[in-house]
Order: sequence, then structure tokens, then C-alpha cells
Amino acid sequence: MQNKITPPSGGGGLFAVMDLGTNTFHLLIAEGRIDDFRKVVHQDIAVKLGEGGINKGIIMPAAFERGLATMKNFHQEIEANNVRQVKAIATSAIRNASNGNDFINGVRSETGIEIEIINGDREAEYIYRGVKATDILSAKNSLIIDIGGGSVEFIICNDEHLLWKQSFEIGAARLMERFHHTDPIPPASTEALDLYLENTLTDLFVAVKQTPVNNIIGSSGAFETFAELIESERTDLFDLEKIKAYNFDEEELLIITDQLIRSSHAERLANKGIIPVRVDMIVVAALFTRYMMQRLAIKNVQLCTYSLKEGVLAEMML
Repeated sequence: MQNKITPPSGGGGLFAVMDLGTNTFHLLIAEGRIDDFRKVVHQDIAVKLGEGGINKGIIMPAAFERGLATMKNFHQEIEANNVRQVKAIATSAIRNASNGNDFINGVRSETGIEIEIINGDREAEYIYRGVKATDILSAKNSLIIDIGGGSVEFIICNDEHLLWKQSFEIGAARLMERFHHTDPIPPASTEALDLYLENTLTDLFVAVKQTPVNNIIGSSGAFETFAELIESERTDLFDLEKIKAYNFDEEELLIITDQLIRSSHAERLANKGIIPVRVDMIVVAALFTRYMMQRLAIKNVQLCTYSLKEGVLAEMML
């Protein structure tokens, strides 16, 4: 549902998208066309909505308050910029929480913002639309992987069609709470995680066998961290805000994921290339990425910096 905010005289045609994820709440205020839009405001706030309750199906009190405070701040930004169309999308953490509706009602009461809960299929469709907007897709089939905190979306597609999609409730926050109890993560936990993925992702493996893919496209999130860590070895000028796509070298990607898997919390915390909300979850994200590359025998991996919020923006800008 879109909240239409009438701008005062002279107000521009701005759009606001809020992607309310399990780890991070995103606000993007933009204007223009999806193939050439200007960012007016772009905020990524580490709300950690799933902290302590992601696998219990509840938003814990402290996380609830952080989320509500962030939404109040987003509302202030929206009003200050005279935004005419607003859309707030909730995914896995709110979707599966027993008190998710309480959070939605609290936000409505405090800000007037209507939050729309979307299912995994709709989430995958938005991600596809966002990735497609960058022109990274080709005539060959790709497998888009979006590793969220609560869920992971897989999309088999090309530049013309979305061929298959499925969302699995196995996001990084869930995997970390289930498998990453000791740091550095021990081999036994790595093996248990691999076995869990093998048993959980049966539908994906069947789909890839029926519709072979040429490459993996990692949609934002952890894949952005991998790129920043790789590029930090070369230059200080790398800026994710200025790119839409990035091609990984297979060997470099395997080296950086291996380093993350073997690292301690203190080492990751001291690394400026890892944003605080990903300091711990990046380990299971690295294991997940390596597993997918090896299981599907895919060497060609790319990053796309567009994801769900850009897909929502594309729909709004039609």
C-alpha cells in the first residue's frame, strides 16, 4: 500500500522506499527514472530486528523499540523532503513474528506509515526487478541469490524472463543463531551447516538441474562486503555507491571468504571493510556462498548493488 503525501507548492516528484529487513532498515528517497534516478536520501540503519528472537518467531522488546525509533526518524526525513509517494515493505522478521502486527500497528500509530508485509515470492519478484534495472542480466540464465537476515531468495532468470523463484527461511541471522556459537567457527559447525543446506535446498537443486544457470549474481548485502574487502587490498577509492555491478575473480572470492571463515570476532570487528551489523553474520554468509559455488560448480560470480528496494522503486516509477 502506498502512502500518498501531498507536497507543498513547488515540491518535487520524490519517491520513498523503506525496506524493513531482519538486520537493517533501509530508506531510499529518490527522483527520476529507475534507469537514471538520483538519490536524495539513502540510509541503512542496523536495527537488528531479529536479534534474540529470530528463531523464536518474536521481535524482542529492545529490537521492537529500535525499529520503532528508526521508523520515526524515517518519517521525519520523508516529511522534510516533501515526498509524494511512500512505500514500506516488511520481509522475514516481521512476516514471521508473532508480534509483527503489533509492530506494524505501532508504526502506524506513531507515524501514519502503512507497512506492507510481503511473502517470499513477492520479495523474489522485487529483487529480480531491482537486479534487472542494472542491465547486469544477459540472454544466459543466471541464479540471483539474496542473502537476507531472515530469508534467502533464489531466482533463476535472464534478461527477458523470471524462470523460477523461491524463498527459504534460512537467512544469515537464523544460520548464525543455529550454527555459529564458537568463534572462530569450528569445522564441525561448518559441516553441520553444509548438511543443513543440502537437506533444505532440495527444490533449488532440482530447479537448477532442470534449468541450468551460467553464473551467480549476489544481490547486495554480504556480496558488497566481499567486494569491499577484496578492493581494499588494491585501493581506497572503491565506492559501492558509484557502481551497479562488480565481477568477482573466483580465486580472490575464495580467498576472502576463507579468511572470514577462519577469522575471530576481534579481527572482523577491527576490519573497516565490514560494517558493524555484518561483523558476525558475514561468517555464515561466507560459508553459504562457498557452499553454493561448490555445490553448483559455478565459478562466475557477480555482485549487483541493486536489490529489493530498487525493485520497489522501479514499480513506483512506472
